[in-house]
Amino acid sequence: MAESDAHVRDAVAVLRRGGLVAFPTETVYGLGADASSAAAVRRLYAVKGRPAHHPVIVHLGGADALDEWAAAVPPSARLLAEAFWPGPLTLVLRRSARVPDAVTGGRDTVGLRVPDQPLALALLRAFGGGVAAPSANRFGRVSPTTAADVRADLGADVDLVLDGGPCRIGVESTIVDCTGEEPVIARLGGVPREDVERCLGRAVEVRDRGAVAAPGTLASHYAPRARVHVVDAAGVPDTAAGLLGVGRAVGLLALDAPGGLPAGVRVLAAPADVGEYARVLYTRLREADALGLDDLLVIPPPPTGLGAAVADRLGRAAAAGTEER
Repeated sequence: MAESDAHVRDAVAVLRRGGLVAFPTETVYGLGADASSAAAVRRLYAVKGRPAHHPVIVHLGGADALDEWAAAVPPSARLLAEAFWPGPLTLVLRRSARVPDAVTGGRDTVGLRVPDQPLALALLRAFGGGVAAPSANRFGRVSPTTAADVRADLGADVDLVLDGGPCRIGVESTIVDCTGEEPVIARLGGVPREDVERCLGRAVEVRDRGAVAAPGTLASHYAPRARVHVVDAAGVPDTAAGLLGVGRAVGLLALDAPGGLPAGVRVLAAPADVGEYARVLYTRLREADALGLDDLLVIPPPPTGLGAAVADRLGRAAAAGTEER
């Protein structure tokens, strides 16, 4: 559309003068800055409230730019890029000399991906460089899956928001670290582990806990104001009754609501399947806050395929509830 073309041109101009542009991807909305400008990236970190040691992903317009941003690309990374780009997969590689320290948190590696969203690709190809882009929300909070979410979180701190409608997948990209002897998954996400293993023809370890190895892998992350409790179906009635008994406003998110719920539990609209659970997860977490819930009980989907990424996000959101805030 001509209107989209004009908006993309405006966004490119903002990026080239060191500004911040929020844009849609198939996973979540990103907050973008010119990845080659340390000053622009520092502003991005300041607006997001992101710790300086926590790296951000560089988004590219095509796999042909891979060798410009990576110093070395092993065969496993080439295979994954060929199989999943454009798509919700980020590759961690040894960085090239053009990548500033501000992008990588001082590490010698960089996360790279090509998103599978028409407006994002139009922006990246028109810009012609890399765009550093974490999710377009304040650090540690619920990721945005609509332009309205971005505006609600960041307001005037973002110079321009490209509206591409709701995100198709709804959870962040899978991150595969290809810098060691064997690839490892550093974050579960939009490409299931099983698909990564099928592509590479071998088992792939998930190593996403402990020290910050990749964006979105802090133990506490993706958190609404409501306290999230990950529970199994059998434990929901008693947990809900206990919270209601001390005057808490309680909600439930699950594929199937269990029987025996006490009166007063606000049941959020159930996803139809695991794919929809991923698409609406962050919307439901925001809804919990909009409803004024104190506690949200969540029954995660089975931890296979895309369900593993949903379960991961719910676990990290629940971890935030154990901290003082």
